[in-house]
Amino acid sequence: MSHIRPLIPLLATAGILIGGNGLQGTFIALRGSHEGFSPALIGMIGAGYSVGFAIGCIYVTRLLRQIGHIRTFSAMAAIAASCSLSMSLIIDPLFWLLMRFLIGIAVASLFATVESWINAKVTNANRARTLSIYRLVDLGSVTAAQYVIPVAGIEGSVIFSMIAIAMTLSLVPISLADRSSPSPPDAIRFDLLAVWRISPLAVVGVTCVGLAMAAFRNIGPIYGEAIGMSITSIATFMSAGIIGGVVLQYPLGIYSDRLDRRKVILWTTIGSIITGAYLSFGAGTSEMANIIGVFLFGAFSMPLYSLCSAHGNDHARDGEHALMSAGLLFYWSMGATVGPLLAALMLQFIGADVFFVYTSFVFAGFAIYTLRRMATRPPVPPEERPRRFRALLRTSAYFNKLAAPSGKEDRR
Repeated sequence: MSHIRPLIPLLATAGILIGGNGLQGTFIALRGSHEGFSPALIGMIGAGYSVGFAIGCIYVTRLLRQIGHIRTFSAMAAIAASCSLSMSLIIDPLFWLLMRFLIGIAVASLFATVESWINAKVTNANRARTLSIYRLVDLGSVTAAQYVIPVAGIEGSVIFSMIAIAMTLSLVPISLADRSSPSPPDAIRFDLLAVWRISPLAVVGVTCVGLAMAAFRNIGPIYGEAIGMSITSIATFMSAGIIGGVVLQYPLGIYSDRLDRRKVILWTTIGSIITGAYLSFGAGTSEMANIIGVFLFGAFSMPLYSLCSAHGNDHARDGEHALMSAGLLFYWSMGATVGPLLAALMLQFIGADVFFVYTSFVFAGFAIYTLRRMATRPPVPPEERPRRFRALLRTSAYFNKLAAPSGKEDRR
């Protein structure tokens, strides 16, 4: 425990951030619907966040090198809190789009800052335990945050204020308990064409995950509302999908380390298609059937990002793993920009039943592409793979460094 104690303030900060951000994603969709925004407008607001997130991923390293960790964190926490409060003052979809865009930049920068900071302090002695705690913090914070909505209600400014309070309070653990700031991190190289050349399958995979799963996170609450769920049931529905993503993550990862990883990716993608089809054509308006269905949907679909990243790193050479991490996160962000808008348009003009048809369609396209790549390129033998499977959070490229098996991440 003595190894972990110095990291507790940073982990507490991460938990507050993750919870506040997870609360905002669900709440904005429900509040926008309550204010009369169309699903298409809500999808645009979700897309604005993803565009900002992608920009934050690119430029945060420059900020960290210029002004340091604590100043970057303080500035971005202030921006995120101010934008969240501003949304309660001006109820307008275009204004909300702008605010969510700025919040996306700020949140990407905040996660990158805290994960870079943790990475600078973690050692091989406490790496595994730190990762386990971090993932528990992520799961617990996001799940608990969903139930703030039925308790506080979606009207008024209460939840906006709570989100702003969370962003502001995230400064407290670091400011009170950490007296040092790590050295500025090395710049993260972005070369999207190089990442494509290393592994087209990984690029297509994470883009499809962004298309489907960002739609689930941003438009899923609207789907729940459209089929008649209560606010509490919507919170349970969203939580079930998140918790489901944890259940199969490691079993699938272990199998992918032993087999042709693309076969596991293909099986998992087919599972996502089948569970999406069940939600579309079998669950109907039954709350229990939808909650069970989305639990299974999350169990198959959420591990796909980590599986695709592991496959990409199988083909990466020494010095290219940090490049893969940054590039795949950016490609995911591009999918996450388009996905909520496409899903929202389909939900608005066709109906709620088509929502998971959309995700199944995306994953079906990826399954076909996976089969094509399996026929084109031989697998990497397990004994020649530079790394084993790692469960990744889509928070920043620095989480990949934190999850690296050694204390150092290769550079190029």
